Amino acid sequence: MKLARIGEAGAEVPVAMDSSGAWRDISTVATEVDGALLDGGLDAVAAALATDDLPIVAPGRFGPPLARIGKIVCIGLNYRDHAAESGMPVPQEPVVFMKAPDTVIGPDDTVLVPRGSEKTDWEVELAVVIGKTARYLGSTQEAAEHIGGYAVSHDVSERDYQLHRGGQWDKGKNCETFNPFGPVLVTADEVGEPSALGLRLWVNGELKQNGSTAEMIFPVYEIVRYLSHFMTLYPGDVINTGTPAGVALGVPGTPYLKPGDRVELEIDGLGRQSQTFGAA
Repeated sequence: MKLARIGEAGAEVPVAMDSSGAWRDISTVATEVDGALLDGGLDAVAAALATDDLPIVAPGRFGPPLARIGKIVCIGLNYRDHAAESGMPVPQEPVVFMKAPDTVIGPDDTVLVPRGSEKTDWEVELAVVIGKTARYLGSTQEAAEHIGGYAVSHDVSERDYQLHRGGQWDKGKNCETFNPFGPVLVTADEVGEPSALGLRLWVNGELKQNGSTAEMIFPVYEIVRYLSHFMTLYPGDVINTGTPAGVALGVPGTPYLKPGDRVELEIDGLGRQSQTFGAA
């Protein structure tokens, strides 16, 4: 099932795609696309879609496809080629940092370059959305059963803040608008095994990143299993699973992002984002 939220910021309508490709308003059976819907509410949506009675919603602005996000857990250096281009060793365990939910915006909303920033960078990432509460999972098979769905995530980063301002990566990850998300949330059953999804990103029409989740150091199910031993994962939590090579940080001489730049990104089966960057 493909789920989304269509409408102006703060007034999005929860929708699901029917068999013809039309978006249907599901607000009569689900007040939001959120963790509660993923944890037990999808059958009611499927039944309502089958009746063909739900109103059709014309595509317009897509908001983030998930409301009421609990937390965003991020995995750094999770592709071998990205670790190499960053000049960092391949991690022996997942590198974990957090991103605040208030960084999330719609997939085509304007991203703001922070005041004084000279190193705003791009990162296309596969986002995992948790569908069932996960604690101390014993296997990757068990972890797979706790995933509700997947989406495209843009982990925008300010590299000087992240790496040279002391102590925490979080400083370069939590600037306003630094996590475009969506356009759709595709349920785990429709995606299947997420082990060979292509990820691509363009800056001003030039292809910069072209990778595959097959290149992950720690695969998706292992990430979920691992994290569940350090924190409880709740329905509606999001995990950004890392980015492949091709970021500005990793290619000397590559210009960083500035107001007016256009970034487009996509993941196989999960849709496409397009943002114009502005000034904070």
